[in-house]
Amino acid sequence: MSNNSTSITLVRGLGLIAAISIVVGNVIGTGVFLKARVMTCNVETPGMVLTVWVVAGLLSLAGALTYAELAAMMPHAGGEYVFLRESYGSRLAFLYGWMQIFIAKTGSQASVAVAFAIFLNVLTGGALDREIFALDLFGWRLPFGRVQIVALGIIALLTAVNCAAVVVSGWVATFLTVIKIALVLGVGLGAFLFAPGDFAHFGMSNAGGTCDGVEPAARAGLAGFSAAMLGALWGYDGWNNVTLVAGEVKNPQRDIPLALIGGTSLIILLYVFVNAAYFYALTPTEVASVSPNSSVATEVTSRFLGSLATGLIAAALMASSIGTLHTSILTGARVPFAMARDGLFLQSLAKLSARSRVPIGALIAQAIWAGLLALSGSFDTLTDYVIFGSWIFYGLTTSAVFVLRRRRPDVPRPYRAWGYPVVPALFLVVTAWLLVMTLKTAPLRSFIGLGLIALGLPVYWYITRRHAAREPEKIFADPK
Repeated sequence: MSNNSTSITLVRGLGLIAAISIVVGNVIGTGVFLKARVMTCNVETPGMVLTVWVVAGLLSLAGALTYAELAAMMPHAGGEYVFLRESYGSRLAFLYGWMQIFIAKTGSQASVAVAFAIFLNVLTGGALDREIFALDLFGWRLPFGRVQIVALGIIALLTAVNCAAVVVSGWVATFLTVIKIALVLGVGLGAFLFAPGDFAHFGMSNAGGTCDGVEPAARAGLAGFSAAMLGALWGYDGWNNVTLVAGEVKNPQRDIPLALIGGTSLIILLYVFVNAAYFYALTPTEVASVSPNSSVATEVTSRFLGSLATGLIAAALMASSIGTLHTSILTGARVPFAMARDGLFLQSLAKLSARSRVPIGALIAQAIWAGLLALSGSFDTLTDYVIFGSWIFYGLTTSAVFVLRRRRPDVPRPYRAWGYPVVPALFLVVTAWLLVMTLKTAPLRSFIGLGLIALGLPVYWYITRRHAAREPEKIFADPK
């Protein structure tokens, strides 16, 4: 895509391996090491926990199969922003971008950066505990210490890495993803080969057992299954992010579908494998009884590594956090870049570096806002609020495949969604069910999230009235 004032364009420097690494590296974070405890409390048996991981994975795969058609049709920077713009217009696309820029993406980056600092603190025996000063703003205490310095530092470092040519970012993503996969496999294989486990654990249940911090209403039955599903879907979140850098993938018509489908399938296998390893090493009651201050992975690893387990899992979580943060920074900056290119955001963010040909302005702006959220400590609250809205946009983006097949039936589709219309329709049905369940269980949080997204409307009206948005570059020729 061209910058307004120059002929500088994005470089298609990401190959298939890098694209798969972006999918896998962005998805595998801390959830695979932490979520088994709560999910066991929700559904009580190992078989049901594994079933939830499979169902959530297949749902994500259904979304990936549908997104693959859209991305192969429209391999442009911004991914979902572009899909929504072409299907539903600029207003809805802007609200998606508003949510990503101000809350979802940057809030997630802040959260992962602080998590990295906390894991480093564990690994160093509390060396980052020192607080330098604290601000008291209207009764809200904002501490600033070594943890915050490390969080800001890792955001700045990985933003600098992403200011290099996109091929460099792809190499880094691949390297970090290989480490992540090795860590997951290491925990799983270590449990099966060296822990004193027993396959009889799979026939046991935690029914009636204690579950610290889990509401009784979220245990067993449909409510428990839906609660566990939300946790598992959080563990799979991010499979769609490779579409945001579609404008920089070498052979997007082939590689983006392969990355989405292959990457998501690999993640399902890894998640089921390592969770099966947890239950081989521990009984369901032992899994459910793990302290919220620890992790199931730590307890399992301690069965074959002893006291080294805490340090190893802290290092694994650090590595996982770095990989997730790197790919999130890489993909997230393409949304404000695409919006600015359409005249819907700060024009300086539409510029590309003459040397690296990446949107450095968008990367820096994203880093500043993510850093402010990290300092504010509000990132977890904000991201919790927009989960409801995020799934609305997932549903709208998936529905775009129906809209575009009807409006643009003659447009070339290098990849056509497998199982259409059943697979995308199934994704929409399950998405609707999750939204209804979320609205029932957390109505206040859901409406606050919608309110935060709706705050983008006056901004959109201001921009479009005071600064007329440019006509987006046409993706499809006008029908004759």
